[in-house]
Amino acid sequence: MSPYATSLIAIVKREALRFIHQRERFVAALVRPLVWFMVFAAGFRAALGLSIIPPYQTYITYETYIVPGLCGMILLFNGMQSSLSLVYDREMGSMKLLLTSPLPRWWLLFCRLIGSTSISILQVYTFLAIAAVFGVTMPLAGYFMALPAFIIAGVMLGALGLLLSSFIKQLENFAGVMNFVIFPMFFLSSALYPLWKMAESSQLLYTICALNPFTHAVELIRFALYLSFNGTALIWALLAATVFTLAALWGYKPARTGAGKKR
Repeated sequence: MSPYATSLIAIVKREALRFIHQRERFVAALVRPLVWFMVFAAGFRAALGLSIIPPYQTYITYETYIVPGLCGMILLFNGMQSSLSLVYDREMGSMKLLLTSPLPRWWLLFCRLIGSTSISILQVYTFLAIAAVFGVTMPLAGYFMALPAFIIAGVMLGALGLLLSSFIKQLENFAGVMNFVIFPMFFLSSALYPLWKMAESSQLLYTICALNPFTHAVELIRFALYLSFNGTALIWALLAATVFTLAALWGYKPARTGAGKKR
């Protein structure tokens, strides 16, 4: 087996073992969306009065509408949590050992990104299974069609977290930065309410939401779950994932981190 494949398997396995040993992380990742799903959905449904939601042009309940957005919430929070563990690993020294291995630094970071994305997708499908128990289901084929959308969104948000971790040196500073990034990205998006509703209240907020990469990640997931394709969302999500990944690789350059030899 090539060293590239060996390193990929080893890093993904390490992420999986860390996830298994931190069961509270799995529970916390599901509690947030479930609270929105079970408690707040009724109030938002009454306030927004949604029934036929453009551009899907189909009758769906508000609970059904927000499920894709809550899937995006899981991917977003898990991407940030994975980056938090990167900061911890750097403080403990294990990250330095990883990045000074003979393999290219970009490959090692990519493996770490794949590992965190895989864990995120597992959490997403667990949430979808719980939602199905409560009677909120999507077309059966939509669960399979949405997998590439979950991967793209997970990589995009994981790369964003990787970028943040490259600039934050101390563990205690990361929580504040996480909140500064997570909540604006989540609330200024189409996760909880459609953009046309936002446009009715404020054109400025609508513009911000439309430029938010998280909005396009959510729309990509939402269309896929309904067996549709959103080319604009796909392009913007891929573009954001590429920019975040390249910026993260630059952030972890040896000249900036001072670890390892320049490759």
